[in-house]
Amino acid sequence: MVRTMRLTLLQPDDWHLHLRDGAALRDVVGHTARHFARAIVMPNLKPPVRTVAEARAYRDRILAALPAGTAFEPLMTLYLTERTTVEEIAAARVSGFVHAVKYYPAGATTNSDAGVSDLDRVRPVFEAMQAHDLPLLVHGEVTDPEVDVFDRERAFVERHLAGIVRDFPALRVVLEHVTTAEGVAFVQQAGRHVAATVTPQHLLWNRGELFRGGLRPHAWCLPVLKREHHRQAVLAAATTGDRFFLGTDSAPHARSAKQSDCGCAGIFSAHAALELYAEAFDAVGRLDRLEAFASERGPDFYGLPRNTRRIALERAEVTVPAELPFGDERLVPMRAGGTLHWRIREDDV
Repeated sequence: MVRTMRLTLLQPDDWHLHLRDGAALRDVVGHTARHFARAIVMPNLKPPVRTVAEARAYRDRILAALPAGTAFEPLMTLYLTERTTVEEIAAARVSGFVHAVKYYPAGATTNSDAGVSDLDRVRPVFEAMQAHDLPLLVHGEVTDPEVDVFDRERAFVERHLAGIVRDFPALRVVLEHVTTAEGVAFVQQAGRHVAATVTPQHLLWNRGELFRGGLRPHAWCLPVLKREHHRQAVLAAATTGDRFFLGTDSAPHARSAKQSDCGCAGIFSAHAALELYAEAFDAVGRLDRLEAFASERGPDFYGLPRNTRRIALERAEVTVPAELPFGDERLVPMRAGGTLHWRIREDDV
């Protein structure tokens, strides 16, 4: 079999990204902006980004933090709370820079304490989002302590997501960072208004990575890594499906926050995201599907134009740094100290 040595594709976008704020923002945003034209930016700061005014201010800080000469567009989101108003949804729709609303079940993940505890209280907001055609982005996990952490996505799909999609059939919904065969099957069966983002870690790792040679805090993320048959289901959907697209969920944390007695959940992959996706697609002989996943399906779902610039990937061995700057501290990136098998070069074709 002839191995593809070089691949060109339309410049991709990242449809699920954490950038933090302040000095940490300045250290991480350039990793994404080097190769991605746009990114859906998560609103779970402290305090969260709940209003259009707060989203505008955060967007300004992101643009100010970009390396000089960088062309990158942050696509902003609002953090859904039980106090979000229908008027705020209307304002978001006409803002031109707010592109979605993020639903975190209260306590589900990093900085989610202000999230939603009672879905009935936000039904009017869902109705307004449906009317204004503003997508709902879902962290799809229940927080019920009786549910095993490895089953929380499946339980969320059964208990909550199915009802949201049934009751608001025209609402565009993204099941963020899908991790299970059940989540994949739901999206496949739900129709054109429902899609999912897929991370590099859930394509490349199963839950064994958490314990490879000892406890691996830098492989700890939420939703947690799952069994191999779930990874295979997600990989098949990403490399063949029509409503599964790139969303890194790149989530930077300081080394000290990961290597602690209550380590933060999140994996930083922005330094090598496209290279890692290429590796996953290459492993199953589907590099020809990478452009659709990375550059076409996301803009199409969000109703935005596809990028026109092209970039090139070439096969090469590249060592990942053991750590990277992160404000006053350091962070450990995905595959730290290991080897990438692809690298990106700009291409004018």
